[in-house]
Formats: sequence, structure tokens, C-alpha cells
Amino acid sequence: MSDRAALLKGIRVWLVLFVVCLVLSGATAFPLVHELHWTEDLLRSLSVPRYLPALTDWIEHVRRGLDTADSDYPFLLYGTDWLAFAHLVIAVAFWGPYRDPVRNVWVVEFAMIACAGIIPLALVCGPIRGIPFWWSVIDMSFGVFGVIPLYVVRKKIKRLEQLAPYTSAVEGRVGETLGGGLAVALGVGGVDRVDEGAGEVAGGGDHRGVAGA
Repeated sequence: MSDRAALLKGIRVWLVLFVVCLVLSGATAFPLVHELHWTEDLLRSLSVPRYLPALTDWIEHVRRGLDTADSDYPFLLYGTDWLAFAHLVIAVAFWGPYRDPVRNVWVVEFAMIACAGIIPLALVCGPIRGIPFWWSVIDMSFGVFGVIPLYVVRKKIKRLEQLAPYTSAVEGRVGETLGGGLAVALGVGGVDRVDEGAGEVAGGGDHRGVAGA
């Protein structure tokens, strides 16, 4: 396996791992009421209240709040439905770097910025919303652990970019010979034909030229 192939495989493995975690994080935001009941029952069955009373008290407090919202103000949970949807939409964006990492490295960098933004959000909004500080720390850990695979992916993408010559997936297809001594050139106005040996583009505008072989 070449260095380029090994890097590409590593990039895609890390991206799949991140996307799976992102999808799970989003999908679990839909059944919040049921999840809190299951979590509370599980904690009590494991005798967690004896060792971590603050945790179980907080889970019970949140569960009661969600029960009230679900029964009396169900429209409030519509907001968490949109939260779940946002996670799924962001996950779709990672198809770009999975398909063509160098061209779409900005998606990875955007996600790294988003992870960094989790920390000030938790520190500012947590106290305003009455969230215990230790729970805000848990929230902030998602940003810390989330940026790790993204950092690895970005580092691998930069290494892939340095391997010359690098051809993106789109450029690789455009640069293929069509047969019969004809090649293609990607121009401002689209894709134009280039005659063999003549080197003249059959079309107007500025182009990145390709000479036929």
C-alpha cells in the first residue's frame, strides 16, 4: 500500500468514527423523555445514589422537568428535535472530506472551531440556565474529545496534500484521456475539448490546458 493510499484510508477511518459518534449524539436527542426514565432506573438498579447522590438527584430533577414539558408544554421538546436534526445535517457534510480530503479540509477545520466553541458556551450559558458546574465540565469534554480525531484527520490531510503530485477526485476524472487523441480541459465556461498536438482549446475563456498524448 502506497503512502497516499495509507493516508487516505486512515483519514476515512477517523472520519467514519467521528460521524458515527455525531449521528449517535444527534439521534439520542429525539427520545429524551424515555432516555431519562431508563437512565434513572439504571442508576438506581446499580445503587449509584449511594455513591453519587448529586448525580442521581440531578438526573431525577431533569427527568421531572422533561416529564412536565412533555405533558404540559410538548412544543418545548420541538427544540431538541431540531438539535438532533442539526447533528445529522452536520454529519452529512463530512461526505465532502471523506470523498476528497484535501479539497474539503475546511469542513474538518470548521468542526474543530465548533468543538472549541463548546467550552465558552458551557461556561457562559451553563450558569444562566442553572446547570451544575460539574455537568458543564461533562459538556465541555465533548469538545475536548471531539477535537482529537479531527486534529488527527487534519494532520493526515496536510501530509496527503504534500505528497506530489496530488490530484483531487474531480481533477482526476477531468484529466482522463477520452480516446482518439483527445483530452479535456477544465475551463471557466465548463469542459472543452483539446485537439491532439494542436494545443488549442475548442472554446473561449481562460483555461487550465491539457495537451493530448
